[in-house]
Amino acid sequence: MKSIKLFTALACVAVLACSCISSKEVSYLQNLKHNQTVPLNGNFEAVISPYDQLRITVIGVGDEKELAEPFNPFGTTQSSNSNASVGYLVDVHGNIQFPTLGIIHVKGMTRIQLQDLIKTKLVAGGYMNDPMVDVRFMNFRVFVLGTSDGGKVLNINNERCTFLEALAMAGGLNQYTKRDKIAVMREVDGKIITHFLDPRSTDVFYDEFFLLQQNDVIVTQSFRRAYAQDAFGTGLNIVGTIASVLSSVAMIYLMVSGRF
Repeated sequence: MKSIKLFTALACVAVLACSCISSKEVSYLQNLKHNQTVPLNGNFEAVISPYDQLRITVIGVGDEKELAEPFNPFGTTQSSNSNASVGYLVDVHGNIQFPTLGIIHVKGMTRIQLQDLIKTKLVAGGYMNDPMVDVRFMNFRVFVLGTSDGGKVLNINNERCTFLEALAMAGGLNQYTKRDKIAVMREVDGKIITHFLDPRSTDVFYDEFFLLQQNDVIVTQSFRRAYAQDAFGTGLNIVGTIASVLSSVAMIYLMVSGRF
């Protein structure tokens, strides 16, 4: 029985040793200084890419309200039309099929640029004199893999999200996540580009991937010790169960033999 207790104690020590992680491995922005100024791209705007889903609303004022209706087949933002959530899907070539105006190439444009383009086409074609056009991304999402619950999909309403904001929205990083191996994966011109960002340093602010784009994927990795702890934890449970069974058997034996 002493051997069983000793073995159990050693297993506990091993688990505790595996769980020890220093603050330098996990603390955020360790070199952050008081009144430190970090320049960000204040003019950042997401650009439209193939497979994006856009909500485009044309609004007419006064006598032009009815003139705007043919350009809103999916309903307006104020409409209760169930199709309002469908929107325009950008095809593989970067085009959308817009009512009356036909095919419009939108790839690489910001939503503001597309608003201006559609308004210009409507006025130039004599369809409306002073239309209001609103373009919104319906699929501005960021995917986070490797979280404690497997993964999360973050829906970004304001079409602007930083790397640190995404980590916070995903619930933060646990102590076993490798800070220097957090990947941001982005599709650019048909290719996947991967950047590794490290939230422990303010250098992360200067990375071109710090400001996220729609459909970016954040992938985290865990230290090996995390898996080791799980293995030890499972082993410890097994050892504890065996120890309990053996202790019970030993107690029964002592009682039966009259040595208790």
